[in-house]
Amino acid sequence: MMKPTTRLPLRLAPRLVNAPVFLRPIHSTVAKPANVAPIVGTGPPPEPPIPATVNAHQRVARRKRQAEMLKNARELRNANVTKGGGGLKKRFWKDVTVQEVDGALQVHLDTRALRHPVTKSIVRIPLSKPDLASAIALEWDLLSSAQDATRQHLIPLTGLICRAHDIAAADEAPGAEISEIRSGIATTLLRYLDTDSVLCWAPPATEHDTRNDAGESLRDVQKQMAEEIVSFLTTNVWPGITIIPVLDGNSIMPQSQAPGVREVVQGWITGLDAYEIAGLERAALAGKSLLVAARFLVEWSEGSVGRGSVDQGGEKFGVEKASMATSLEVNWQTGQWGEVEDTHDVNNEDVRRQMGSVALLVSGTGKA
Repeated sequence: MMKPTTRLPLRLAPRLVNAPVFLRPIHSTVAKPANVAPIVGTGPPPEPPIPATVNAHQRVARRKRQAEMLKNARELRNANVTKGGGGLKKRFWKDVTVQEVDGALQVHLDTRALRHPVTKSIVRIPLSKPDLASAIALEWDLLSSAQDATRQHLIPLTGLICRAHDIAAADEAPGAEISEIRSGIATTLLRYLDTDSVLCWAPPATEHDTRNDAGESLRDVQKQMAEEIVSFLTTNVWPGITIIPVLDGNSIMPQSQAPGVREVVQGWITGLDAYEIAGLERAALAGKSLLVAARFLVEWSEGSVGRGSVDQGGEKFGVEKASMATSLEVNWQTGQWGEVEDTHDVNNEDVRRQMGSVALLVSGTGKA
């Protein structure tokens, strides 16, 4: 027998639906409103951190340890590659000498003359450049295997003089009055004129900016160096033109030089001899500055563009000053905040090495 269905009175249904539900909170933390405008301190920025003073003896000792580690690693590498055999695994020459042959200097590996890696022509160095020949010979004397000769960073002077010989060979080839390689170098270097590191100045200094011992700001130092270099170039090299800063601290977009300036500079670049234009290219790429490269080239070249240290009171615009001119802002910042080891110091030494190679390439005994 089926049980009858239980029915609730309609008057009790709303009470069951709307019955209160007792919930227990998970936590009892009081909610706090967000602070959309926190109170921050005002005033000048804090003092920069003072770099730890490093004793000169500690720096020398660290360099010696690094040199010893590199020497041990090279000895192990040479021992491993010697066991493997192969034509490039060992050094096939014993002595490196500089000899005068047919009115030119040649670097000889034992009895073999040094040759161009692509054209296979003998590398002939003018008699007026004995220092360059000796430096190239030293490069090859320091190599431990023939395989090292394929690494361009180990033979920078050899690559530089081969670049000069390539330019000279292109100039002698029949065709256009200005060779393609020479016009390409001029086009590349003119791009550096629009973003020259010497012509990019910091904004005007404020009361919170750092100053040197003479009370000068970074902008003052940059302006002084730029005016010295530009004044020399516009007086002795490119007379009649005006060179303006490309970044004067008030904008982020560089401004172009006046009409006619690029044409004058381009004509001067294309008129250089093979050694000079190769050196100008190396110096501009190393320092990111065409003006410093031109000033350095004019100082050291034994060719027709060489002016020496005129109007400078006998002071040479050497490797140290050229490197300092291209690294003013970096040196200023590292002097304030400290330098990153194996980064800033390596870059400084590399710029000096590149500038020194240019001085060896363009200088000589033929300079009056």
